[in-house]
Amino acid sequence: MKAYLLYRDRDFDLDAPLPPHADALIQDLELTTLFGAMARGDEFLLDVAKKTILAGMDDLDAIRYRQAILRDCLKNPAIVAEMYALVVDAIGNERKNYWGIFHRYPGAILNRAVDVLQMFVTMLKRLRRIAEDHADKFESEGFTTLFAMLRRELDDGYFAAIEEHLRRLKFRDGVMISAELGPGNNGVNHVLRRPREQSRGWLMRLLPRRGGPFTIHVHPRDESGARLLSDLRDRGVNQVANALAQSTDHILDFFRMLRIELGFHIGCLNLHRQLDEKGMPVSFPVPAAGSERRHSCRKLYDACLALTLGTAVVSNDVAADGKALVIVTGPNQGGKSTFLRAIGLAQLMMQGGMFVAAESCCSNVCARVLTHYKREEDTTMKSGKFDEELERMSAVVDQIAPNSMLLFNESFAATNEREGAEIAGQIVRALLESRVKIFFVTHLYEFARAFHERNLTNTLFLRAERQTDGNRTFKIIPGAPLETSHGEDLYERIFLRGEPLPPAQGKFRERQPAK
Repeated sequence: MKAYLLYRDRDFDLDAPLPPHADALIQDLELTTLFGAMARGDEFLLDVAKKTILAGMDDLDAIRYRQAILRDCLKNPAIVAEMYALVVDAIGNERKNYWGIFHRYPGAILNRAVDVLQMFVTMLKRLRRIAEDHADKFESEGFTTLFAMLRRELDDGYFAAIEEHLRRLKFRDGVMISAELGPGNNGVNHVLRRPREQSRGWLMRLLPRRGGPFTIHVHPRDESGARLLSDLRDRGVNQVANALAQSTDHILDFFRMLRIELGFHIGCLNLHRQLDEKGMPVSFPVPAAGSERRHSCRKLYDACLALTLGTAVVSNDVAADGKALVIVTGPNQGGKSTFLRAIGLAQLMMQGGMFVAAESCCSNVCARVLTHYKREEDTTMKSGKFDEELERMSAVVDQIAPNSMLLFNESFAATNEREGAEIAGQIVRALLESRVKIFFVTHLYEFARAFHERNLTNTLFLRAERQTDGNRTFKIIPGAPLETSHGEDLYERIFLRGEPLPPAQGKFRERQPAK
C-alpha cells in the first residue's frame, strides 16, 4: 500500500541528505521561522517541513499534483487532521508493544505480531471508514487514488481473512508441529500444521478428553522439560512468526509513510492558519517552465517577517517577466533585504508545492535556489571578510546549474567601491551567460550604473522608496540606481534627533555569525 500524497509515483525519502547549500538558505532566508510555524513545537513535523521544502521540485506536473492535494487539505482540515492523528496513534501503539529482550524468541515475536496486527486492523478499519464517509469531499488525484486504494484493498473480505488467521495464531487448542528425525535422532524440518477443526458435538466437548498412548506430560516443576518444550514450539512457529512480523512491518511502513506525507500538509495547514489570523493573503502560484524567465507577483511579502511581527507587513508588486537580472538599490533600512527574502521564500514554497505569501504569483521553476549574503567578520581571524566572500562565491559556483536562481545581498562590499563593482560585474555577466536568474541587492553604485547604462532588455532596476522627508515606506518600486544610500537620514534621526528607528522590515532578527 502506498500513500502518494507528495509525489505521484514514489514515496518521499525523509532520510535523504539535505542539499549542500541548505545551511546557507536556512540562515539567509530565515527559514527556521517558517519551519517553526509549520511544526508548532512538533519535532517530527519540523523535520518533515525542513526536508520537504529544501528538497524542492522543478517538475511542473509534480508541483501541480502536490498543490491540488494541499487545496483539498485546506478545504477539509478537520478530516486531514483526523487521519493524521489516527496514523500517529497507530505508530505510537506499535511502539508500546515492544517486548525488549524477548523479541529474539520466535514465540514472543509471534505473540507481539498478533497483538500489533490486531491493533492495526482496528486502525485500518477506521481509515477505511474515513475514506468511505468523506471521499466525495476530495477532488485531487492524490486523495482520490488513496481513498480508492483503501476501499479496494481493505474490503470486508480482507479483514475477515486477517481476523481468522489471527484467531488461529493464538493457538488456544495447542500447537501442532510435524518434524523428521535427523542425525543423532534429533528433530529436523519442523513445520507448523493447521489443527483439525473440532468435529465433536457439544456434549463430547464438555467431557474430559482422554490422553492418547503418545501423550507426554511435563511436570509443573520440571524447568528443563518446560524449556525443551518451549524450544520445540519456537522451532515450529519460527517461519510463521517471521512471516507475520514482516506483514506487520509492511503495514507499519505504510503508516509511517502516510504520517510523513500527511505531516507535510499538516504543517502547511498550521502555517496557513497563522498567516490567515494575521490577515495576510496567500495564493497558489502558477509555475512556469525553467527555460522561461517569468516572475510576476502581486502583494508579495516576507512570510517569516509576518509571522514574527505583531503588525501587518508591507507587500510589494513584482513585474519581472522576461528579466534574467533584477538589481535592487536604494536607501539603508528601506526594505531591500526583506524584499529579497520574500522572493527567495516564495520560490522555495512554490517548488515545495505550497501556497506562497502573495495575493498572486507566477514564476519559472529553478534547478536550484542559492544565496550569497554578506557575513560577519571571521572571528577566528583566519581570513578577511572579502576573502570569505570570495570563498563562498566559489562554493556557490560549484553548486550552480543552468536555470538556477541566485540571490545576492550586499555581496562584495567588503572591499573598495571600484574593486567590488568590477568583481560583481564580472561574476554576474558570467552567470547570465550560464542562464542563471539573478536578484542582486547592492549599494555598489558603480556596479548598478554600469548595467543601467548598457540598457539591457533582460535587466530590471528596482529601488527602495524614500519620501522627501527621509521616511522609508518599505515599498520597492522601479527606479534607476542612485549614488547615495541616504545614510545621513539614519545619522540625523539617531544622533541628532535621538529618535529610535521604526521596526526594520528587513532585519527583524539578529543574524547568526557565519560558521
